[in-house]
Amino acid sequence: MADSRQVVVTGGGTGIGYAIASRFAKAGDEVTITGRRENVLTESAALLGARAVPFDASDPAAVEAALADLPDRVDVLVNNAGGNVEFGGGGSDLAALAGRWRANFAANVLSAVLVTTALKPRLADNARVITLGSIAANKGAGSYGAAKAAVESWTADISRELGPRGITANVVAPGLIGETEFFQGTLTGERRELLISQTRNKRAGTVEDVAELVGFLGSPDAGHLTGQVIHLNGGAHLAR
Repeated sequence: MADSRQVVVTGGGTGIGYAIASRFAKAGDEVTITGRRENVLTESAALLGARAVPFDASDPAAVEAALADLPDRVDVLVNNAGGNVEFGGGGSDLAALAGRWRANFAANVLSAVLVTTALKPRLADNARVITLGSIAANKGAGSYGAAKAAVESWTADISRELGPRGITANVVAPGLIGETEFFQGTLTGERRELLISQTRNKRAGTVEDVAELVGFLGSPDAGHLTGQVIHLNGGAHLAR
């Protein structure tokens, strides 16, 4: 019997990351979830039957220290850690603005770059690297949108670098996804209805929608799909 595939999901304790981890665990893969909140991560891992490795993916020293607890072989890496720090507000001067831009770059770009680079020697031939982007990269959303646009450019780069080993690298870019912590309580009913009205199917996406797409991109069947941004937004943004 073949060994189970080893799957690592960053930011796997809640929301989209948890749904992705659940999708792979139900398929029989061995799943490791990472995140900054140890208590949340441990509880989620117990529910999933997964392994919890708490660390801050945007901190180089923390990533280095976590390597001893991460799998020796990685078949699927899902870079899901991130979020929009702009929702936290802060000062309006240039120093505060610079801080928010740096924070969003660290949370959304450096997290993916550092973890992927650290695990690169452990990526199996024909492995899959999937990074969560956002509709914001094309619609615009300040420092968060700019960070997610950078994720797309970086993914194009690593798809070329890793491709000769059969390793694929893609971005899944969701639009509005319900039932997550993303908006941190800032999403009004009016804004939600506006975002839904911009879709073709007139509904918000679900965490399961994202998990199923990531599950396909992480499968052996997706071996010739790489370097791409796959938009998952109900038609609110059309990729052409």
